[in-house]
Amino acid sequence: MNNSVEDSGNRVTINNPADIIVILGYFVIVIGVGIWSMFRTNRGTVGGYFLAGRTMVWWPVGASLFASNIGSGHFVGLAGTGAASGIAVGGFEWNALFIVLLLGWLFVPVYLTAGVITMPQYLKKRFGGTRISLYLSVISLFLYIFTKISVDMFSGAVFIQQALGWNIYIAVIALLSITALYTVTGGLAALMYTDTVQTFVIIAGAFVLMGFSFYEVGGYSDLLEKYSSALPSMSFSSDLQSLNISAHCYTPREDAFHLLRDPVSGDLPWPGVLFGIAIVGGWYWCTDQVIVQRCLAARSLTHVKAGCILCGYLKLLPMFLMVFPGMISRVLYPDEVGCVLPKECKRVCGTEVGCSNIAYPKLVVTVMPSGLRGLMLAVMLAALMSSLASIFNSSSTLFTMDIWTRIRPQARDRELMIVGRVWVLCIVAISICWIPVVQAAQSGQLFDYIQSVTSYLAPPIAAVFFLAIFVKRVNETGAFWGLMGGLVMGLCRIGPEFYFGSGSCLFPSKCPPLICGVHYLYFAVLLFFCTGILVLLVSYCTPPIDDKHLHRLVFSLRYSKEERIDLDWEEEERGRNARREEEEKNKAVCREDKTENGGKSGLARLIAWFCGLSGSQAPEPTEEEVIEASKELPDISEDPVWKHFVNANALIMMAVAIYFWAFYA
Repeated sequence: MNNSVEDSGNRVTINNPADIIVILGYFVIVIGVGIWSMFRTNRGTVGGYFLAGRTMVWWPVGASLFASNIGSGHFVGLAGTGAASGIAVGGFEWNALFIVLLLGWLFVPVYLTAGVITMPQYLKKRFGGTRISLYLSVISLFLYIFTKISVDMFSGAVFIQQALGWNIYIAVIALLSITALYTVTGGLAALMYTDTVQTFVIIAGAFVLMGFSFYEVGGYSDLLEKYSSALPSMSFSSDLQSLNISAHCYTPREDAFHLLRDPVSGDLPWPGVLFGIAIVGGWYWCTDQVIVQRCLAARSLTHVKAGCILCGYLKLLPMFLMVFPGMISRVLYPDEVGCVLPKECKRVCGTEVGCSNIAYPKLVVTVMPSGLRGLMLAVMLAALMSSLASIFNSSSTLFTMDIWTRIRPQARDRELMIVGRVWVLCIVAISICWIPVVQAAQSGQLFDYIQSVTSYLAPPIAAVFFLAIFVKRVNETGAFWGLMGGLVMGLCRIGPEFYFGSGSCLFPSKCPPLICGVHYLYFAVLLFFCTGILVLLVSYCTPPIDDKHLHRLVFSLRYSKEERIDLDWEEEERGRNARREEEEKNKAVCREDKTENGGKSGLARLIAWFCGLSGSQAPEPTEEEVIEASKELPDISEDPVWKHFVNANALIMMAVAIYFWAFYA
């Protein structure tokens, strides 16, 4: 193999014709699929751009759910945490097998009957008012920027830094330029079709690397034996004694091959793994715009459920494709991946808190032969770009549909399309500025950083959505004060942790144990139940919402045929009136534009077509057509044969998941 390759990442390791041809071939395929999908829907309307015209079948839905979730942060983060502490981190992946079934069977039917595009829109219809939907929009954008976009950019750049020797910021900017291009031009349809291609590339490449890794280490039994003795050679140096570094900082854990660990001393305690991950996963899989938007694009509820099952089966793979290779990387390269001395870690990977994040990239540039190294770089780029593009599109949807329409209620489709695309460029700039914080967080274990920040902010949202869908008695006042109470609790934990730093084994954080001593997964459980109790208490002390406002907005009334009087109808009416006035005002201008269209430069017409804003697009619906369409009841009926078929497959998938949990528990 290629074990002679230098380790520090300063040398270019992917520079031969075979690797370059593979990478270029990958880009040609992705761009080709993106261009093909651009012709499949009308990208000049809100429904076409943000929901792919609601025409997607089950296999791109499932593949896109998986590809949107598996970013380069997963490859770098799962492998890095696996290298540092073993397989328990795989519990985050296997928990999703149960949560995606909740998404398809319980949550999406209500979202579909509610007739919404975004999650804040759902809360606005469910509770009325604007403060809850505005809060959710803002907190979701915050989480996208600080736990998703910046993490994915950083992890992709770590890989490219190891593979090509580029500066980390040059790598980030290059990746973002390509991703933003097809996000801004193509809309959700382009993303979902390219995601399908990316999924095949990701899985094929990761399987190849897994095979080479197990061959290099001598097989699974040898990994079991060798991991416990994967100590850096520096562990015997006098520097460790002089720094008074404890042995447990560089010695692999005894319970490394256990999914469920001690509830007090475990790094991922089993009650937190079973319940805390389920709560954070419930927020991510069932209420997050990135995920739900893919389900709303499906052509029927049966296709949603089948897509969720496909995604669930694919979520079995990361344990074998990422976590185990990360552990193998520590066995093969203990001095680099398991480095413990700050100055040595700084030399190897550029950060003093540890180098476990280079576990996966290190494998790629050393054990893979020419050509296949290029394939794996393509895999990482596929993971990075599919995840980033999904987040860009969904955050653009949130900002455009929930924040911009509040600022300019008279905005028409064309303006919304432009604003959505400009917003993508804004969040890219903010995310780049956040990368240094990500680089230093959580002892260099990227996945822990993502999960800890999410555990402090997401459980209140999960609690409110859960109660909104399943408890009719919950009202706007209860939901709002529940969210505010949960936010205060979360900030009381996240504030000190960022102020004192998350610390590392060598340099423990000075954060008071009373605040930071509670494991983040335990804190997620506590936060979820405290928020839920507060929501119910306030709701039962204030007037309920009448059923006439709740038809098809809660699970028990999802099949209701009664006419619903939306709580936000007054605001919708004001928006319609504002748009009508704007339309009247601009009629003359529009006519003038049409007569002058032939005089536009060829470049201007090309750019307009490229972004789906050309004059040849379908006309926007009139206000009367919008009102008529809103009266049509969404159809969530299913063919009985296919309904029983997907239900049977869901039971089989749960049985498979329970077997794997029991085997590795």
